[in-house]
Amino acid sequence: MTRLDSPDLAASSPRALKGSLGVTAIVFMVVAAASPLTVVGGAAPLGILLGNGVGFPSLYLISAVILLLFAVGLAAMTRHVPRPGAFFTYVGYGLGRSSGLAAAWIAMLTYTTIQVSVYGYVGYILAVTVQSLGGPELPWWACSLVVVALVGVLGYRHIDLSSRVLGVLLVAEVGIVLLLVAVVAVRGGAEGLSLAPFEPANVVSGSPGVGLMLAIAAFIGFEATAIFRDEARDPDRTIPRATYGAVIGIGIFYTLASWGLVMAWGPGGILAAAAEDPGTLILRTVSQYLGIAGEITVNVLLITSMFACVLSFHNVITRYQHSMANAGVLPERVGAVHHRHLSPHVSSLVQTATSVVLVVVFAILQLDPVLQVFTWFAGVATLAIALLMAATSVAVILYFARTKKDRRVWNTVIAPLLGAIGLVLSSALIVGYFPVLVGDTDATGAPAFGGVSWFLLGLVVVFPLIGYAQAAWIRARRPAAYAKLTDAIAG
Repeated sequence: MTRLDSPDLAASSPRALKGSLGVTAIVFMVVAAASPLTVVGGAAPLGILLGNGVGFPSLYLISAVILLLFAVGLAAMTRHVPRPGAFFTYVGYGLGRSSGLAAAWIAMLTYTTIQVSVYGYVGYILAVTVQSLGGPELPWWACSLVVVALVGVLGYRHIDLSSRVLGVLLVAEVGIVLLLVAVVAVRGGAEGLSLAPFEPANVVSGSPGVGLMLAIAAFIGFEATAIFRDEARDPDRTIPRATYGAVIGIGIFYTLASWGLVMAWGPGGILAAAAEDPGTLILRTVSQYLGIAGEITVNVLLITSMFACVLSFHNVITRYQHSMANAGVLPERVGAVHHRHLSPHVSSLVQTATSVVLVVVFAILQLDPVLQVFTWFAGVATLAIALLMAATSVAVILYFARTKKDRRVWNTVIAPLLGAIGLVLSSALIVGYFPVLVGDTDATGAPAFGGVSWFLLGLVVVFPLIGYAQAAWIRARRPAAYAKLTDAIAG
């Protein structure tokens, strides 16, 4: 049997990805990863219920401001570091090769956990939908595996096919949510329209750390614009524009959508409505304001929204693995590109296999697909991405301070510094409230770190340590591979 890292196989396939994606296509790709309808229908009700209640919509604005500051430094870096490795590359340039490899592993943790969390949710929704239509009672994990297979097929093929599929699904789900908000606004909601979600007392009520965690999670994916650099048309202009467009668009949309959700039930009734069943809050809201046809439409689009989400993250993860393979830290064949589809097809197969294994493990452990698989691992991904973005912001500052390639103080110092401060503070708040998310609380309901909390938080510590250990091992045992890592990360 041919070895996975056989040089002959690696040499027989092209190594560089190619394409002509424009700003709109890349924005669709990364906004689809944010999964607008999944956030409005799944994460927002949980943020209201477990977070800060009526004040939850304000956290989308706060998150957008912090991440926009981060995006300024990220955009500056993309102009001067023309490589597709994103965090992997940028942290390596600014903080050193070992830190770059640690960033690669925590990025892999981020995107894998957020993807598998959605696999849990979509499996649950599919199983419920099939049963409601008179079909058999299916286990959620079986439905999840069907979705994994469909995503694997599309991920194996050319990126243009995925971008077209994502574009159609994205327009449909954004359209139905905006229609719902418009109808709620015209009818005046349940208690009249107000700015109650943005009042300071409501913003800091309840558990704002949990709310902020779920709000930041809604943005995961926008920063991955840089990973599509090799497949972008005029990347020096396309990538920065796509980055800004994604974070601004996501921030405005989620703030508006969650405000509409609160207004639909009223500040006095939204908590009770969410507590009744957060998973069906969006369906009940749509049924009330758009009728049975709207409810059916949203139910279908909720499934396609989650499908778009996992497909987009599949594309992101496969490209991270592709970059890591070309840097010599994963088997070389993982960096191969299909001769006809021009896709990282081997990396796609690896990612599909990883998803299958994780879904099967969760099924064996009998984890609840929503309250455990979706909620727990979305929390892990959020903390990991916040810390990774903070490290990237510091790397941007140090890189430009050392190279003097860009002397714009706002772009290379002030904005990245403010972004890093905001992300570090957000991370501290998330850690403090993490036990509430996973149900580790004392008799009074206060956070109490237990076994589940420590295990999940431990993943965020262990994965970057793997990167540092691997960097040390490569440098000591495989100097040729370390030289390749030097070329890929530090130019």
